Amino acid sequence: MLKIGIIREGKVPPDARVPLNPSHCALAQKEFPVNILVQPSEGRCFADGEYLHAGIELAEDLHSCDLLMGVKEVPVDLLIPEKTYFIFSHTIKEQTYNRKLLQAVLAKNIRLIDYEVLTDEQGQRLIAFGKFAGMVGAHNALWTYAQRTGKFQLKRMKDCKDYAEAIDLYKNTPWPPIKIVLTGSGRVGIGAAVVLRDMGIREVDPIEFLMEEFKEPVFTILHSEDYAGRKDRHHFDKPRFHSHPEEYRSIFEPYFQAADVMINGIFWNSRAPAFFTKEDLRRPDFRIRVIADITCDLAPISSIPATLKASTIADPVFGYDPFTEAECVPYQEHCIDVMSIDNLPNELPRDASTAFGSMFIYRILPELLKEKSEVLERATIAEGGKLTPRYGYLQGYLEGY
Repeated sequence: MLKIGIIREGKVPPDARVPLNPSHCALAQKEFPVNILVQPSEGRCFADGEYLHAGIELAEDLHSCDLLMGVKEVPVDLLIPEKTYFIFSHTIKEQTYNRKLLQAVLAKNIRLIDYEVLTDEQGQRLIAFGKFAGMVGAHNALWTYAQRTGKFQLKRMKDCKDYAEAIDLYKNTPWPPIKIVLTGSGRVGIGAAVVLRDMGIREVDPIEFLMEEFKEPVFTILHSEDYAGRKDRHHFDKPRFHSHPEEYRSIFEPYFQAADVMINGIFWNSRAPAFFTKEDLRRPDFRIRVIADITCDLAPISSIPATLKASTIADPVFGYDPFTEAECVPYQEHCIDVMSIDNLPNELPRDASTAFGSMFIYRILPELLKEKSEVLERATIAEGGKLTPRYGYLQGYLEGY
């Protein structure tokens, strides 16, 4: 019998999402040889009472569990040695702010499995919150534009009970004739496009977007061949772009001259070109005034040089002054407004958690019950006090060089 513990989120600011909701826990215990304990928490989108009502036991002490599941990074002092953890560790890109977390994982002989790298044999992710990041990011892009211009009003997604309430809001919102460019066609891009369509905003192809002005709001979706071109001017080669992005240059310029709002939802490789430069942001023909950077890679190593920091749900927007290249008060005429919240699904926590938990139950939980799972092996960053071979490249990061 596998004993699973759902941990209380300890990162500040707190996250309201859960890896498994009460119904998921009850289903797992019914259909699989598992027992689930839930650590009490006042901050979850699903209350302790909802777990109790579903027949799930609450327990402050989870030392008896074999596997511990959370959402965000776990504070080092809360890590229990000799356990298996499922979390988003945010270490695989060598994020400096989580170096101590990975060091502690090794010191405490923890097996760390990262949701972000749970993939199938083709490398496709099996579980993610990305669609909901895109959905909230698109909503926030329009909310930011409303704050900047005063042309309409829009309630924050975090203040909606669920996405159904947001859809009702969209039906009665008088959208102005704005032009929105959306980058990315993965889960994040798909989620953002869902919201834009539910808003009633018309989708147009990239060429039409550039060639015409519209009397209604429109958006276009850009794929990699639309914003990146080979430096040698040869034809775009998508596999080559993914394997050798340093051979490409940005061709995004026509879009920053045409769009009012940019929603960035790509997975960016640091060897790939940025969409534009800090110098471009000072150009009089740089039309974009609102950037919703869902990708949220921080400058200077980022696809958006104006993304100086991650914003928060409590304080979602900051201004970027192109002339001082520094943060400023948002919504000023000379600045560009940046929405760069790094935990966007937390604004729609019940919907996001329910979708995530369903993916875990059907795609990942069966793997945990196998004697050997290649899916879990591919996602195991550390085990036995060492990095696994697949993640050996993190050794220098661990040691601070």
